Amino acid sequence: MSPEVPIIILILAIPVYFLTKWIFKRLKLGNEKNRKYLAIIPTIILSMLLYVGIIFAFVFSISYYPKTDFNKQEWNKNKEERYKMSNDIIKSEILIGKTKDEVIELLGDDFYSYDENHIVYDLGFVPELLNIDPDVLDIYFEYGKVVKVRQHGT
Repeated sequence: MSPEVPIIILILAIPVYFLTKWIFKRLKLGNEKNRKYLAIIPTIILSMLLYVGIIFAFVFSISYYPKTDFNKQEWNKNKEERYKMSNDIIKSEILIGKTKDEVIELLGDDFYSYDENHIVYDLGFVPELLNIDPDVLDIYFEYGKVVKVRQHGT
C-alpha cells in the first residue's frame, strides 16, 4: 500500500465520522459520551468502502466509450476513433461473405496486409486503463470471402 492511501482514507474518514456521529444523534443511539466511540467502527468501514468506490468510479470513467453504428463517412474521416464502430462491424457481420474488393470499397484502402488472406485496419486507442497500444480490426479471408472479423490490441 502506498503512503498516500492511508492519508486519503483519513481525509475521507473525517467527514464520514461527523456524519456518522450526527446520524447516531438523530437516531438517539447511545449517549453524548459514548456516541464518539460508537461512530469509529462505521467510520472505518465506510471510509474504506468509499475509497474503493472512488477507485472503481475512476476506472470505469476512463475505460468507458460509446459504441456507435458503422458509418462509412465517419470511419474514413476519424481514423483515431474507429474503435467506436468496430463492435457494430463485428456483431452485425456486415463483412462476412464479402470479397476483398468489397471490403476495401466499404472500409477504404488504408489497411495492412499480412498475407492474401489477412488484412488489418487501425482502430485507434481504445480508452482503457494503462492502454498504450492501438487496437486493430483483423479481417480473415478464405476462398476470397471474409470468414472472420475480430478486434484486438497490438
